[in-house]
Amino acid sequence: MSMFRHLLGVVITLLFVLLTCAVILPILMLALLKVGLPFARWQALCNRWLDWLASLWMDANARHQQLLLPTQLEIEGLDNLSKQEWYMMVANHQSWVDILLLLRIFNGRIPYLKFFLKQSLIWVPLLGLAWWALEFPFMRRHTKEQIARDPSLQGKDIEQTRKACEKFRYNPVTIINFLEGTRFTTAKYVQQKSIYRHLLMPKAGGLAFTLAAMNGQLHRLLDVTIHYPEGIPTYWDYACGRVKTIQVHIRQVPIPAELIGDYTEDAEFRAGFQLWVNQLWQRKDDLIESMKSTGAN
Repeated sequence: MSMFRHLLGVVITLLFVLLTCAVILPILMLALLKVGLPFARWQALCNRWLDWLASLWMDANARHQQLLLPTQLEIEGLDNLSKQEWYMMVANHQSWVDILLLLRIFNGRIPYLKFFLKQSLIWVPLLGLAWWALEFPFMRRHTKEQIARDPSLQGKDIEQTRKACEKFRYNPVTIINFLEGTRFTTAKYVQQKSIYRHLLMPKAGGLAFTLAAMNGQLHRLLDVTIHYPEGIPTYWDYACGRVKTIQVHIRQVPIPAELIGDYTEDAEFRAGFQLWVNQLWQRKDDLIESMKSTGAN
């Protein structure tokens, strides 16, 4: 059985690689054509083709996962989603499996998903080029220590977010933000002294900057909670079919106008926004506790 599991993992991984190789060349060719002919209508058409190719890639990957993997997805809240809406999505983050799961669940149901990525991820083989071609925003975050050494870096993060979001204002999009900023581990949880039972502390700034940069165009927030009843899996656990069940809860939340403001300079707005995010996170933490309790019974 162990040998079969590893063979399944190899097959799943090879399918991911082969499908990525099959789509990467047309994506890069379209991206170069888009850059080479800087006409607004032509670039908009290229963007639609690029998103279509990416969606085709996600659909093909979703199909082989559904056919070959025994994992059962227990999903609540998939109703009333639209491909014509602009969404902000937030989710807890525990494993690389989270990303595969989100792409598998939401592709074709909502506008194409865009992640904010660390600058270093542009060097990931094949995928880095694809993310660049598909205009995923690459962010270079500056620490307080870096800003102290070089004050000119102050506000660069916000400006990067604004420029990235400018590209998203003309066609429906779903922007994903993992508020914890990193994957959950016990070591990080202890280091942070998190006040939550199952989550790291949320970082409200990136979400506030994105909402402000989109200037009210993001109307609804998709609050996604992911729970692995058998424990947090690695990619290889998932690819080998060792994950029996994944529970996903989706909640749509209106984004009120009060959540759009100057997070950097307006202390009162910043405090109110952080309170809203903390309440959102507390509700998510309670939901995970409920999921764990139900699974234990």
